[in-house]
Amino acid sequence: MPERIHRREFLKTVGPAALVGPELVRGAHSSTSTSTATSEPGTNANPRLLTGCCAYSYSKLLKAGKMTMEDVIRKAVELGVAAVDMTAYWFKSTEPAYLASLRHLAYKDGVCFSGAAIGTSTVQADASKRAQVLEEIRKWIDVTEALGAPHLRVFAGKLPDGATMQQGIKWTVDTLKVACEYSGKKGITLGVENHEGITQNAEVCLELVHRIESPYFGINLDITNFIAIPQADAYAQIEATLPFATHAHIRDVFENGQAVDLDRVWPLFARASYRGFMSAEYEGEEDPSTGVPKLVEKIKTLCRKYSSV
Repeated sequence: MPERIHRREFLKTVGPAALVGPELVRGAHSSTSTSTATSEPGTNANPRLLTGCCAYSYSKLLKAGKMTMEDVIRKAVELGVAAVDMTAYWFKSTEPAYLASLRHLAYKDGVCFSGAAIGTSTVQADASKRAQVLEEIRKWIDVTEALGAPHLRVFAGKLPDGATMQQGIKWTVDTLKVACEYSGKKGITLGVENHEGITQNAEVCLELVHRIESPYFGINLDITNFIAIPQADAYAQIEATLPFATHAHIRDVFENGQAVDLDRVWPLFARASYRGFMSAEYEGEEDPSTGVPKLVEKIKTLCRKYSSV
């Protein structure tokens, strides 16, 4: 495994092949997606950029009890999106009958589940807590299977006081490597999100991919979450991680409040021959009832422009 590089040096390399070598370039939704890649990203045509929506887009209404997960599925029909990413926070239960009812409703409405999403953190200093996290992930892998979904989003999380980055990476690798062995038997891919904490830069995300080294592991790519100053560096980090993207979460505003240039982002996905869902994850101030449809329409327009479908 190549040594970790400093972030400044990483940004000079811009691009996955320069950082990891073409023999390691692969991704669950890239046209180069195999356990051993034979070509660099983008050499095969026909990206498939599909419009989806995260249940989290309706978090305000779900938290307030004004919507249910059943309503989210119905909203997908209204929005004309193909799939919903089922954020786990608002499931009524994980009982088989409830999960079966969600799966059946989605089927009747012609909606598929692009995945499920949980919020557990693998960055735990205590070994017993890491064991608990692993069991929680296994539980949600089973839930994901029951839903008929192919993907589960997980988090690494923030470093506890006194811990080093390398410790956090090791704890995450040790946990997710075992979790992938379990999920792979069910055909379910785990995607660690580039989120607040140790995975908020591309360098660490790529190191996790290297060290876990599983065809059932990749990056749940939130295009707005990379730390980058100046903000333009965020686009370089998106491009570098794209060959390993398992799912994409789309917002139109970065964490610092700056607008995302979506017309700059979509060609990156197209050139990487990404094949998968571009799922709206609305977190704006506007009521989701009106804010989500606006974001979804932007995504639809760009998918039509840059996709082969």
